[in-house]
Amino acid sequence: MINVLFADDHEMVRIGVSAYLSSQKDIDVIAEADDGQQAVDLALEHRPDIILMDLVMKEMDGIEATKKIIDQWPTAKIIIVTSFLDDEKVYPALEAGATSYMLKTSKANEIADAIRSTYEGQSILEPEVTGKIMNKMRQKPVDYPHEHLTEREKEILMLMAEGKTNQEIAEELYIALKTVKVHVSNILGKLEVQDRTQAVIYAFKHDLVK
Repeated sequence: MINVLFADDHEMVRIGVSAYLSSQKDIDVIAEADDGQQAVDLALEHRPDIILMDLVMKEMDGIEATKKIIDQWPTAKIIIVTSFLDDEKVYPALEAGATSYMLKTSKANEIADAIRSTYEGQSILEPEVTGKIMNKMRQKPVDYPHEHLTEREKEILMLMAEGKTNQEIAEELYIALKTVKVHVSNILGKLEVQDRTQAVIYAFKHDLVK
């Protein structure tokens, strides 16, 4: 079972989404929070596999809650589920350590699929979010150590930016899945990022995507 913590200050949203998710054979909503501070406390107490995090909540917003969770639990997997696509929401949320970014306009089954994919190590971004990242990062390039990547690692990073899974990368490059996983781990380490989402952001930021 994929254990989920759902943080949202709208009770009806929590009830509806939680009911759907708990009806899935592989997902269990083990805790709910109605504000950011409660989300932090429950996350550190239960250590769920996935945290669904709203952005605008009382007491503490989702961005601050995400920061606090990641500071104390760097490997936490947090999916932002919000109505906002504003720049001042998207970038801070991803920079705070969110793994995936979904909109509340998404269908319930899409959120469930995002939970499964994020649990398996992938990062899910709405197309609008990806476009925003690409446009913003290309305007403001930052100097990061991508020159330390090997040619193979750069090639795999490009495929990651295209949204390909490890299995798809292995099939396209005719290499073993285990080899892809080693390369991905090396890429994250060399770029000093925690997950695939941040690696993809890096690729867009440096205009590496052809």
